[in-house]
Amino acid sequence: MNSKTILLNAQQAATKITRLAYEIYENTIHSQQLVLAGIEKNGLAIAKLLQIEISKIHDIEIQVIQISINKHQPIQCEIDMNFSLENAEIIVVDDVANSGRTLLYGLQPFLKAMPSRIQIAVLVDRKHKQFPVTPDYVGVQLSTTLQEHIEVVIQNGIIEQAHIV
Repeated sequence: MNSKTILLNAQQAATKITRLAYEIYENTIHSQQLVLAGIEKNGLAIAKLLQIEISKIHDIEIQVIQISINKHQPIQCEIDMNFSLENAEIIVVDDVANSGRTLLYGLQPFLKAMPSRIQIAVLVDRKHKQFPVTPDYVGVQLSTTLQEHIEVVIQNGIIEQAHIV
């Protein structure tokens, strides 16, 4: 049986999301359009939580979109949207930054869109970078062994916990 070390409980995760929302607000206060692009499943759920929290403190228009990445063919990354990203502030959101590979491929669809800026937000940054991608907004940063795995459990749009397996 695998033992789990709890990294964040539900309350701690909610506090991290609120803090991330304030950091994003402080850095996008003069923006006209903010796009939170969540990497499918957990990244998208976290993007929606950030949208709720940012909306409590800032009246900027916030669009949330999903980034779909084929884990076997990551170059086949897709976004589904019906608006322009020109001059938008884009924040790519994921639950855990491991090697930087997923985040790097997640940036690809935005490169031709001419946004004003692209940034990255993650709940957990593991510091095991194989690709040159560093998150701008981090809930918690830690060093783990390469054999350890970070799992973020989200149920009904709420982060229940993050743990190390």
